[in-house]
Amino acid sequence: MNDQAQLTRPASDDRLQTVNPATGEPGKSYELHTLDEALDAAHRAHDAQREWRRTSFAERSQVFHEAAEILRARKDEFARLMTEEMGKTITDGRAEVEKCAFHCDWFADHAEGYLTRQEADIGGGEAFVTFNPIGIVLAIMPWNFPFWQVFRAVAPALMAGNGMLLKHASNVPGCALAIEDVLHGAGVPKDLFRTLLLPTKHIEALIKSDHVAAVTLTGSVAAGKAVASESGAVLKKCVLELGGSDAYVVLEDADVEAAAKVAAKARMVNGGQSCIAGKRFIVVRDILPQFEAALVEAMRGFVMGDPNDEASQFGPMVSIKARDEIHEQVKQSVANGARLLLGGERPDRPGAWYPATVLTDVRAGQPAHDEEVFGPVAAIIAAADEADAIRIANDSEFGLGSGVLTSDLDRGRRIAAEELEAGMSFVNENVRSDSRTPFGGVKHSGYGRECGVFGIHEFVNIKTVHVKPVERAAPAKVE
Repeated sequence: MNDQAQLTRPASDDRLQTVNPATGEPGKSYELHTLDEALDAAHRAHDAQREWRRTSFAERSQVFHEAAEILRARKDEFARLMTEEMGKTITDGRAEVEKCAFHCDWFADHAEGYLTRQEADIGGGEAFVTFNPIGIVLAIMPWNFPFWQVFRAVAPALMAGNGMLLKHASNVPGCALAIEDVLHGAGVPKDLFRTLLLPTKHIEALIKSDHVAAVTLTGSVAAGKAVASESGAVLKKCVLELGGSDAYVVLEDADVEAAAKVAAKARMVNGGQSCIAGKRFIVVRDILPQFEAALVEAMRGFVMGDPNDEASQFGPMVSIKARDEIHEQVKQSVANGARLLLGGERPDRPGAWYPATVLTDVRAGQPAHDEEVFGPVAAIIAAADEADAIRIANDSEFGLGSGVLTSDLDRGRRIAAEELEAGMSFVNENVRSDSRTPFGGVKHSGYGRECGVFGIHEFVNIKTVHVKPVERAAPAKVE
């Protein structure tokens, strides 16, 4: 994922200035918090969490059901805010808010079951495992799903009895403050969850605060390495969801037209600005020409449009800088032997626009092969056969999501489950996150999991308790 720190112009040393990606025009500006304010917020959150941890699951559940209702009631407002700050289409924004509401309801209903004591048999006495909150989690979140990424972390963390401080991406401060408003309106204590509008330079000091227990980050590999280093130096746990260059293996027995439609949908998630978007399509040579033609046709159906228009399928990239980086990756790939089949030209219009693009003859040494391209660029890579396709898919520093496109479900199931080096693998559909199943990656895509039972267990103290019965001495005999 592209570095989030360079996407918004600072209005001054103490303010953030948002920019509308569709027009390049400035939006609202926001006052930054100071480091002292952030550290004070951490202290207050720590105190508030001591009380929150003693609330019942029923009390917490009521709060998150209310948060879900607020999200649904204000869905249009929040969708417009995402459109203004990071260019998401209004329809995608509404869907994102709905997903957040479902997530709140899911953890409101299932957190208690996920954290129920588990009996253990260790050969005598009573033994069980209990799951206790660990304290304040610092959440460092990106711009591409500005509501979902936060709710994905905050719902399980607070339902487990923790508190949270949010350091959101610098270009979505309005979204960050709106999330705080939703949670406080639902009944989350004011100090238990706080949005902090901070420059990146203050994150290390906040991680080192005695009042912060752990860190969760979604962001670039570079950001993940920095946070892992800083957290490790003070022995604090972190969960990292980093970049991805998801590979989809397209086998010779696939329905080519159907596979191309899945591939195009996978590539164009959020206008291509998604860590789990399909980026590399590794195609067995027997069907390569047919797949190239079908993918071009499917990608051609994704037309840029005003993100406020209900009919638009994708809007601008998040910033001019991000758009230009994507275009440079395309140009360098072509210069190194890739063939451009569709798109690849910067439109002559204001804003951060880039068209749906397809490259083929993609090989090692080209950015489209070796790097994460965080935009609407599909890379087709030829493979000799199944084994070669799997080798190419795994020959990457990333391991977030992956896919298999085949008409043989047993074959697809085997490859997905046993062969592809990724945290998730989907057969005949595009990778997505879901509240009910673990989400995360391996290799440079990070470590730890979000969502489901595995996600909520990341930020609890998994404690073994053993209770030995008191052995009473036999009463003395009376002669």
